[in-house]
Amino acid sequence: MPTPPPLQTPAAASPDGLDAAPLLNQPASRADLFVSFTLLALQGFGGVLAVVQRELVEKKRWMTREQFVEDWAVAQIMPGPNVVNLSMMIGGRHFGLGGALAALAGMLAAPLVVVLMLAALYGSVADHAAAQGALRGMGAVAAGLITATGLKLVGALGKNAMGMPACIGLAAATFVAIALMRWPLAGVLLGIGGVACVWAWVRLGVRNGGAA
Repeated sequence: MPTPPPLQTPAAASPDGLDAAPLLNQPASRADLFVSFTLLALQGFGGVLAVVQRELVEKKRWMTREQFVEDWAVAQIMPGPNVVNLSMMIGGRHFGLGGALAALAGMLAAPLVVVLMLAALYGSVADHAAAQGALRGMGAVAAGLITATGLKLVGALGKNAMGMPACIGLAAATFVAIALMRWPLAGVLLGIGGVACVWAWVRLGVRNGGAA
């Protein structure tokens, strides 16, 4: 029996209303969610951000870059692993609680087995210099993947209500606060995040007022 084509839905229109976004695909079922997030999770060695953006935005086209940035920001500030939060948000959006649980199971089931196997294997070679050097090398690769993905997503900020200069300034302030000044994450989220929320609210009010 032939497999039905993926469901499609129009993405949200651009804020100025001039251009309609291209059609987006939807997960076909809860099983599709489970399999998709299982395969995604098994690719996420050293950090899944680079993989999840490529799979969900570029390959499956379940969301636009702008939607991904917004959903990732919400997933980032919620308690728990950010990619797990994102998977549950996507699953819940399409299939409710069952979809969220299917996506959660996909993110955790198979990777849990792999991690346990690798932990047992690493326990036998943890004291070897070669194993420690290999882990340091993989850390550098993971950092490069995350940096490349972040640069790829910068273009999506051009449509952000705050404007590109404000986004870059807030990102720089966050980097300085976390990486250089070693401020606690909660304080950065409340401080810089609060400023960002207020500025976005002001800009949206100006935009909506001008469109009225």
